[in-house]
Amino acid sequence: MGSSSSTRPVVLVVEDELLLRINAAEIVADAGFEVIEAASADEAIDILEARRDITVVFTDIQMPGSMDGLKLARAVSGRWPPIKIVATSGLVDVGEKDLPEGGRFLAKPYSPEAIAGLLRELTAAAKR
Repeated sequence: MGSSSSTRPVVLVVEDELLLRINAAEIVADAGFEVIEAASADEAIDILEARRDITVVFTDIQMPGSMDGLKLARAVSGRWPPIKIVATSGLVDVGEKDLPEGGRFLAKPYSPEAIAGLLRELTAAAKR
């Protein structure tokens, strides 16, 4: 799998609620990114171990399973430091200290413009 500078950045959307995951994936794709979906943190880790082209992990915080989104964010930051983290929740308010360095929080409900702008900002920073 060769990658060229013309390929779209890859965003891994991690959301346990199917309709919310589909919606988020559509927003991310419409913003010009390639999307991969995972229904849990465990599935996300499996995908990250298999692929080397993921630029951003966009994760819900409240998820069932062995890890919630904050634990996933810390795991990703520890194992794959170049990957940017965007965490989202409608129930908890997350501060910068709750996320790994450079991680961002987006409250639900979020707008397509907010997601697109944040992803573009993070992927532009990654290219520098």
